[in-house]
Amino acid sequence: MATRKGAIGDESTVRVAVGGEHDGTDRLTAAEDAAETVGVVAVGPTGADALAPLVLATREGETAFLPGCTAERARAAVEALEDGSLPDGAVTVGHDPGTTSLPTPPARAGESAALGVGSRRALAGCGWRAPTSVADHRAARDGDLAVESAATDPDATHERVETAGLRGRGRGDGSTDAPISAAWTTAREADGEPVVVVNGNEADSSARADRLLLENAPLAVLDAALATAHAIDATDVVVYVNEDETIARRRVQEAADALADDRDLDVPIGVVAGPDAYTAGEMTMALEAIEGNDRLEARRRPPGPAQYGLHGRPTVIHTPRTFAQIERALASEDLGGVPRDPGTRLFTVTGDVDAPATIELSTDATLDDARGAVALDGGFKTACVGGRFGGLARDLDVPASASGLRGARLGTNGVIELFGESTCTVALAGRRAKLAREENCGRCVPCREGSKQLVDLLRDVYDGEYQAGMLRELARTMRETSTCEFGEEASRPVTTAMDAFEPEFRAHADGRCPSDTCDGLST
Repeated sequence: MATRKGAIGDESTVRVAVGGEHDGTDRLTAAEDAAETVGVVAVGPTGADALAPLVLATREGETAFLPGCTAERARAAVEALEDGSLPDGAVTVGHDPGTTSLPTPPARAGESAALGVGSRRALAGCGWRAPTSVADHRAARDGDLAVESAATDPDATHERVETAGLRGRGRGDGSTDAPISAAWTTAREADGEPVVVVNGNEADSSARADRLLLENAPLAVLDAALATAHAIDATDVVVYVNEDETIARRRVQEAADALADDRDLDVPIGVVAGPDAYTAGEMTMALEAIEGNDRLEARRRPPGPAQYGLHGRPTVIHTPRTFAQIERALASEDLGGVPRDPGTRLFTVTGDVDAPATIELSTDATLDDARGAVALDGGFKTACVGGRFGGLARDLDVPASASGLRGARLGTNGVIELFGESTCTVALAGRRAKLAREENCGRCVPCREGSKQLVDLLRDVYDGEYQAGMLRELARTMRETSTCEFGEEASRPVTTAMDAFEPEFRAHADGRCPSDTCDGLST
């Protein structure tokens, strides 16, 4: 059996995707058992569920893609490489033997279409590099780590991020859709010893980007987090992950250990698991969970975490998606995108589709590009963009930037749910309102009581009374007076559904569902 940690630069290698929705462990074991001289490497998933479970067989600058691979076929792939050939019947792609990015195969019957959509910059190593191999990470960065430069010149690191104008990504970020350099400055100048928190606990099953990065590129995330720590003079880094995501948690710990083995770390890295609960991903409730509090409630602001965060210390808290952008910026890459929101954004395309896919779009692209990553079951009716409390839209001709998404009254949490013609938008809005009622932390009145009233007013629609004015006023109150983003965004599916599909609300009040799919808002 021949196994090794790194995957870059070897002539004959079998890569087995382990993680995501398809474990792949049995394929890895079968490949390892068959290997004598061929290297077998466990990698992370590509983000394209239509390909999973995926095995890649590489020989002399050519890679065979084996989607939906069985353990038997994984063994056969190794045996073919041992004999000096590629597996028969596979889609192959030629590439530079030393490439550090996943080669993109031609689409075949829609199977690999997702890999050809967007940019794949932060996702470049997904499915290709060994997640915990420092050698692979160094190869992708031309030999240097971000933390090495930051340790030498922390001010230059801060200046690079500030000049780039990077904005936070994801609902659990301390600078969601805002320039992150401002929070860095606040934390560095505040009293106390700063700390950096990687908030990787995203419990929304549709929002897969952070988990994908932690399973595939934990070294890139940790490298950027350590560089951030030097830039703000922080004394430690804490990675907060979902307790149910065991592969992500294990790889983060292994990546931290690998970095410590590679160089003496001035800033220690700790890994903490938090509950698999939607509220636990909100940035201040994440801090509550890390502190070990049993009851998680959103903290009142100001002061924000940058002034008073984890254990009262100045805290910079970012999601893995944000740290992936920081890592790219510190590699002196041309981030591209629009000037006010440079770089890329990750989106998981899901809903009424054949198989979900996580893609990466430049911020100067439009969401229309995402349609090519999946096959929709039936004709398109609407999309919910932004996660559980995203906004509904009739089309996706919307810029992928923060300003573009917010201008269209959509969410920015990296989820695009596509719904077919049979979808009842009134019922869809009702289900999201019930989620808000059931999952809020209960601390603030506008969210706790407002979500109850929201459900009641929607139930009234089915009873023959559509009170549009009251719904909109309630939504405004929740949006403007709630303590955290949960309450601020909870009414968005309802109000955007009203804007785009108001005739359906009126039809329900008249006792008719235009989609003929629902019989009321159940409790």
